[in-house]
Amino acid sequence: MIPIMESFSSIQGEGKRAGNVSIFVRLGGCNFSCAGFGVEYETPDGEKKKGCDSWYSVDKAFKHTWELLDYKDMIKKINSHIVPTHYKKADIVITGGEPTMYWKDKDFQKVLRYYSSRGHHITIETNASISIEIIDDYQRDIAFSMSVKLAVSGEKEHKRINIDNISNIASKTKESYLKFVVKDQSDVNEILELIQNIPDLVDIYLMPLGETREALEKTRDFVMTSALNHGFMYTDRLHIIRWNDTPGV
Repeated sequence: MIPIMESFSSIQGEGKRAGNVSIFVRLGGCNFSCAGFGVEYETPDGEKKKGCDSWYSVDKAFKHTWELLDYKDMIKKINSHIVPTHYKKADIVITGGEPTMYWKDKDFQKVLRYYSSRGHHITIETNASISIEIIDDYQRDIAFSMSVKLAVSGEKEHKRINIDNISNIASKTKESYLKFVVKDQSDVNEILELIQNIPDLVDIYLMPLGETREALEKTRDFVMTSALNHGFMYTDRLHIIRWNDTPGV
């Protein structure tokens, strides 16, 4: 059984597949809390905390809002968002939380195999900290958007950086890439140091920090200039530009 926080159809707002019609499936649970990102929220019992902009799928205080589904019910839920008349098949984006927490779950793998066999492009949004095995062909076709957390996240380095896993994913999949959330020069310096240990096998994207349009405006120019200066790729956050911080779109 897999905990599903939410699912919806939207436009992919970031990364290599930005602009594609996508079905998002947000899983509940994460191995990080990322309090350093500073997004303020309140738990159902009134406790005030800070975390990432997906705190509702990370903090177990919201576990009662997650729906436990087996693979058949997951497929039924995902299919309810698919529009048959679309010109091309929608992407399937598995996000969280941290989806690779469930990599060994049979139901999770059945869902991935089902949509891969039907020609849907699959992206898994991951912090790339949890070691996984990639064996089957359908797993090799998955694009892992590896959003490796930097020091600003507040997580300890030995926990958030797993070079062996990054290298494993990069070498065994075709379309995976690294995506770093950037706020200032210290983040860029950390990225430049980190990538010295990563094989030259994947594209590297810089994305501005910010959960609202206003916050993005404060970081966008710097991050875009940094990408230009260092030869990285830049990705904006189209969903925030369009819908601001409205959840479920």
